[in-house]
Amino acid sequence: MTETTVTDLPTVPAADDGPPLRLVVVAASVREQRMGRAFAEWAAFRAAGDLEVDLVDCADCVLPDDAELRPGGSSGSPVAARIDAADAFVFVTPEYNHSYPASLKRLIDWHYREWMFKPATVLSYGVQGGLLATEHLRGVFAELHMVTTRRVVGLRTPWNDLGPTGYAPPPGVEAAFDAALHELTWWAGVLRGARRETPFARR
Repeated sequence: MTETTVTDLPTVPAADDGPPLRLVVVAASVREQRMGRAFAEWAAFRAAGDLEVDLVDCADCVLPDDAELRPGGSSGSPVAARIDAADAFVFVTPEYNHSYPASLKRLIDWHYREWMFKPATVLSYGVQGGLLATEHLRGVFAELHMVTTRRVVGLRTPWNDLGPTGYAPPPGVEAAFDAALHELTWWAGVLRGARRETPFARR
């Protein structure tokens, strides 16, 4: 988890005349008796307010067979429109064997244009916070023309903070996640304007 002071946070640009920024929270784990959905719900609730939030759960995404994948993504995914409508993403992922799960890689690979020129942050979790999953995702996001926020959050042994009402974060987690969201929102506003006003031209 990164430490953040108020003075090093960017100022969120004023909202344009368009609709509110739309955030997609992605729950990566598909295991039975998983905990990730609770963390994703907490993240979505925390982000709700000035942002429109949509929770995309990999466990609910029935993607076509990978034999149908084509370079640059494929068409026909049931969640493609929801991803395309997003201005920013929060990926909630466990760390499996020092990386992120195959379920998340499939969701990413089945899309391409939908991710491009949008920002993402990561809320990872594991025994040591799951930050190796985050570092592997940075390279994948760069290939997709995505911007990963400097601030990310790693939850150490967060299953100890789960109760009947969901995830109750220990001290410091809310502030760290809010700082990551603040940076994410800044990038979301900047990049939405850039996509509209100065679309990227390939050479």
